[in-house]
Amino acid sequence: MSDPRPILIVDDDPALRATLSEQLAVDGEFAPSEAASKAEAGQILLADGSRFDAVLLDIGLPDGDGRDLCAELRRAGLKVPIIMLTGADGEQDVVRGLDSGANDYIAKPFRIMELLARLRAQLRGFDNSEDAVFVIGPYTFRPSAKMLQDPGRNRRIRLTEKECAILKFLYRAGGRPVGRQILLNEVWGYNAAVTTHTLETHIYRLRQKIEPDPAAASLLLTEGGGYRLDPQAGRAAA
Repeated sequence: MSDPRPILIVDDDPALRATLSEQLAVDGEFAPSEAASKAEAGQILLADGSRFDAVLLDIGLPDGDGRDLCAELRRAGLKVPIIMLTGADGEQDVVRGLDSGANDYIAKPFRIMELLARLRAQLRGFDNSEDAVFVIGPYTFRPSAKMLQDPGRNRRIRLTEKECAILKFLYRAGGRPVGRQILLNEVWGYNAAVTTHTLETHIYRLRQKIEPDPAAASLLLTEGGGYRLDPQAGRAAA
């Protein structure tokens, strides 16, 4: 299983924030963080090195309107899904929220299972969108384009669908080793005709494409009976 996905909850109600954090974290699927104001959320989301996969954003914040924050985040280049949480569910409120750049809009009081379902749907869509970009070593990885870009050397590396799926799953593991059988099942499904030799062949070809020295791998490592991706390796050389 991949690492929990970081989600920022922005709401001035501490009880609601605590409830949402607890529910999001319960199965280890998400890693929630909290912000109580527009200013705090902006500071967290726009900080250098900040990484959140989605934002749950209340409209009524003590220092401003969440829709204004949403618009500011979009202008600053934040592409991740933003879901508005609000008690104002009139048509004009919904339209204004979506026009500010929100991906979805859910009225309070809401059912937590519905919120989780909408969040997962937004994340699935985003992961396969043109906007999804992951940094792996010196490369920017665009899964939708099946491509790695190396700005430092001004080159592009085309990936197959399986190579793309392998990189994406290992990236989501957050630097932890993933067993061969787990990776095989995730990429190829539970197919008895596909063996670990198939995976090893794909890993070999992937290393030929991405490693500066494929014989001494630094990005795609063999470890713990499986494989581990080190997204930080080689970044200084970019």
